[in-house]
Amino acid sequence: MVLTETITDQEIRLHFEIEQFLYREADLLDDRKYEAWLGLFTEDARYWMPMRRNVSSEELEHEFTAERHEMAWFDETKGTLVDRVKQIRTGVHWAEEPFSRISHVVSNVRILEAGAEEVRVRCRFIVYRNRMVEEQSLFVGSRIDTLRRAGRSWQIARREIYLDQSVMLSKNFTNFF
Repeated sequence: MVLTETITDQEIRLHFEIEQFLYREADLLDDRKYEAWLGLFTEDARYWMPMRRNVSSEELEHEFTAERHEMAWFDETKGTLVDRVKQIRTGVHWAEEPFSRISHVVSNVRILEAGAEEVRVRCRFIVYRNRMVEEQSLFVGSRIDTLRRAGRSWQIARREIYLDQSVMLSKNFTNFF
């Protein structure tokens, strides 16, 4: 099969710009530069991770908990993200003292919709966390981000996080996606 879709230089530039933004964001998280990471979010940002259910093939529309009507792993605003970072920075946060070592891998970046001021982007991620000596966690899934133009860069206006796991085997859930 041969793909015949012509991609413009402008589309290539936009895709590269979005990828670089997402890679820079991952680096900020891995380097524990949480305050700079928070600066990547709009003031009205939403950070949402529904829970995943094991459902039959006839019920796939109910695989994830419903937004605003059912429980979610995260349903946060920029304000609650700021509060989480402050809590981690206290030095007495039991789940992050000492800090976990975390690596974010972002791949399969695809632009779903592109407007003049907003872009919807889908990507896959792997987040590896090592804590203390033997504790390890691996989170795999996809994200859909709505990015809003902010001068020459972007800000995250909405993040939807869809984990492949339906059961959390991790002892705590303090990391960011």
